[in-house]
Amino acid sequence: MAAAISVLLPKSSTFIDLLKQPTSNFLSGCTLQTFSLNFKPPPSTCKSPSLVVSASSAGKTSTTTSAGSTLYFNFTGFPFPLGPFLNRPTIRTEAVKDCIWLFEQEQALGFSSVSTNIRMTVIKLKSGGLWVHAPIAPTKECIQLVKELGAPVEYIVLPTFAYEHKIFVGPFSRKFPQAQIYVAPRQWSWPLNLPLEFFGIFRAKTLEHEDLSTPWAAEIEQKVLSSPEVGIGPYVEVAFYHKRSKTLLVTDAVIFVPNQPPECISNESLLASAKNGLAVKILSKGKEVPQEPVVDNKINRQKGWERMVLQILFLGPSNLLEPKASFSQMSQKLIVSPIVKTLVFSKVPEKVRDWIDSIARDWRFTRIIPAHFAAPVNANRSDFIAAFAFLDDLLGERYVTRPSLQLLFTSIMGKAASVFPPDDMKTLSSLDQFLVSVGAVKKTVSGRKQP
Repeated sequence: MAAAISVLLPKSSTFIDLLKQPTSNFLSGCTLQTFSLNFKPPPSTCKSPSLVVSASSAGKTSTTTSAGSTLYFNFTGFPFPLGPFLNRPTIRTEAVKDCIWLFEQEQALGFSSVSTNIRMTVIKLKSGGLWVHAPIAPTKECIQLVKELGAPVEYIVLPTFAYEHKIFVGPFSRKFPQAQIYVAPRQWSWPLNLPLEFFGIFRAKTLEHEDLSTPWAAEIEQKVLSSPEVGIGPYVEVAFYHKRSKTLLVTDAVIFVPNQPPECISNESLLASAKNGLAVKILSKGKEVPQEPVVDNKINRQKGWERMVLQILFLGPSNLLEPKASFSQMSQKLIVSPIVKTLVFSKVPEKVRDWIDSIARDWRFTRIIPAHFAAPVNANRSDFIAAFAFLDDLLGERYVTRPSLQLLFTSIMGKAASVFPPDDMKTLSSLDQFLVSVGAVKKTVSGRKQP
């Protein structure tokens, strides 16, 4: 689960009124969480090539960048601020020709050497306008790459409650003031539950489950997962299905870890992760940790990526000194992140099962675009169901809502893929037990609607 914003909200009515004015110049048009310092880029013309990632093997990545400024001052997040704090290059990829584009930036955890990618997806509607899913930092370069698509931004969508996606919606929407904003229901933040206006999000409409009245309903369908509170707040995520391209869009529900690091992650970050620092000394299984300079080469960049992935997935993996074995068990397959599985989905298995069964039953997708790691992933309903095979053990029963016997068989086979290395899971399991013992996270919550 993502942490929420730790910013004190003054009780002054004048302050609140100021926040609620969409045209206010408060903090130069940015929220308290995000400051944007951008400079005018020189003109640039680019063509968008394509990217295809298979659920069984990764393809080549070809990208488009702009000559615009990548400067963006960002210092936000509790308890760890999200980096990079000053520089966020943007990579644009054409996922479906003349229809879907992916925009990626690096996102780091505080002052650590752990980074991953964060993704915004843009779909061109039949109206000619653009539908933007999970906006990223609106640097000059990013906005230039969007404008190069030659179509107006009509809708901006926040598909989750998580602050790493929420903080950019306000600043991004100010670049396209004519666009309508839609947000996932039950928005919340921690330790203070702040209004959307505090994040610079004004006049937002709420995404409803299977809502046929949205302006894009004829082209893009949606299903909401809104769980009971699993701890300090509910887990909320909205999945979307683009009919024409048969594409499923999710935020954090599933991931596909590629063998190679995403292009948006800098070599500096990869090499910093490859250094044998304190984390490696602690998580080395008692082996002697050599202290030697890190040379910039493919081997060290790959080691840095493998260490990043294991820390993102497990928090405290068993062996950062030699990460390859664990990394190979977690990469090149569609999975639910161990953190999401352990701290969220295992708490509300009935609710999650209803959601994924509904997705697999109603949507015949052939690709999945998550908000992190590789995308698009060439995966179908069977692959999606298989990633959630662990729910069967938690529920102790099979549901008749399964769309076909093929999906049932795939789910059984998928159990092996959803069993993670036990040694790597120890820290996460201990954290879960501790959070349950102090009442911060609930052990199990029934989320099924009663007939």
